[in-house]
Amino acid sequence: MSKLLWKALLAVPAAAGAAFAVSSAAIAAEPAPELVVNSVDALEQVSLTEEPVQLAQITSVSELTDVLPSDWAFQALQSLVENYGCIQGYPDRTFRGQRSMTRFEFAAGLNACLDVIAVLISQSGINPDDLAAIRRLQEEFQAELATLRGRVDALEAETATLRAQQFSTTTKLRGQADMHLVVPFDTLDTAGGTLQENSTTVEARARLNFDSSFTGEDRLRIRLQSASGANALSPFGGLANSSGTTNTIYDVVVDDFYYSFPVGNNIDITLSARGLVADDWVTSTIVPFDGPSVADAGGPQFYDAGGSTSNGAGVGVSFSLGESFVIDAGYTAANSGATDPTVGIFAADGQSYIAQLSFIPDGFFNAAFAYLHSDNADNFEGGVTGATNTYAGLVNFDFGNFFVAGHGAYTDFNGGNDFSWTAGVGVNDFLLEGSQLGVYGGELPQLAGYTSNPWLIEGYYEIPFSKFLTVTPAIIYGDANFGGPDDTAWWGALRATFRF
Repeated sequence: MSKLLWKALLAVPAAAGAAFAVSSAAIAAEPAPELVVNSVDALEQVSLTEEPVQLAQITSVSELTDVLPSDWAFQALQSLVENYGCIQGYPDRTFRGQRSMTRFEFAAGLNACLDVIAVLISQSGINPDDLAAIRRLQEEFQAELATLRGRVDALEAETATLRAQQFSTTTKLRGQADMHLVVPFDTLDTAGGTLQENSTTVEARARLNFDSSFTGEDRLRIRLQSASGANALSPFGGLANSSGTTNTIYDVVVDDFYYSFPVGNNIDITLSARGLVADDWVTSTIVPFDGPSVADAGGPQFYDAGGSTSNGAGVGVSFSLGESFVIDAGYTAANSGATDPTVGIFAADGQSYIAQLSFIPDGFFNAAFAYLHSDNADNFEGGVTGATNTYAGLVNFDFGNFFVAGHGAYTDFNGGNDFSWTAGVGVNDFLLEGSQLGVYGGELPQLAGYTSNPWLIEGYYEIPFSKFLTVTPAIIYGDANFGGPDDTAWWGALRATFRF
């Protein structure tokens, strides 16, 4: 096959690769695309808004000011410019090789290089032996080409089906179901001779999250939730992934309803009609056992005890300071829907607000300081009314797969004060990738009815069986400090979490 024909054929794949980031003079008639997000279809809508750019003819790749000999595609560009003349630059002598290529640019560039091939062929003619070689190659790879054509056709059909049957172009459906089996190893005999936690219990919770985005950076979440259970570990705040109460089965309710959106590059605003309170407003609770732990005490619980635990309307803001610091603030007006309209949400029953400064770099040390104010002081020991103020510090030392973490929280209220804390250690990826083995414990907030702060210690092992199923067995010991004949007990717990 002639050398000139080989050069012509080789020009096609070279031109169709990285070099097409800026194409030939034929592109001058096409505008550069600018992506404009449309609320109807955030994934597919584009608008071509810029004026056509007249490209400049160049004779050497050295005329392109933003192309260097060290660039990985330099030789390909040099060949296309100097040997084939089917690449041009922008009027400011730039190539802009990092910019995405449009289909218009691809078509124009391919056409320009095919024109060069046509000229080369017309100048030299085609040798019959070369044509025979081309036909032989076509026949040799005929089966592979047919297979590839079939796979492409199948992918196109599958894509068309997915587009026709998709749930929504702007909304994603995510679900989570948690099921718990809790077995007491002994009974918990509280004050007054009342027995609690003396039988095996089952609790379950199911959630469906509808997450919508209209700009690609915002999120509107509507969460539907249903739960049932016997309120296992009730003297210690219950289970982390449960929302049931004793002998009740919840109907489906709207548990979360909020909209979050960015303002500039460093600020995120969240407007909540329902569901966000206390630690829902913060970027991170710092301690790694918040989430994997089976008991709610891994929370940490000062977020709930020191703030309103009612679902209400609220507003939050998150402000990033560089790459390591985040300031979060949130306000919740509990029971705002039942508030007298002459009073308004800012005088609603059960108001609370939170502010937290978090230090969360990529390094081994994470920490945060939080302040919470709540109008619900009657949750605390003594049942006094009035407001509470909680000051808390959280810390985590992450040494690769091993971590040490904990928190301390001081709460003052009308007629008293309270101090609670937790500390724990854990190992990530223990025996299995994605798993976490952890042990934590400490004093929980002393709420109404307790003689002193309850104690709880938990050891858990979170095991990912697949991307859809996680199983977490746990051993839990608690001292309720109710002042009864026997306030201590052991439990075995097993949680299965399904995500889809």
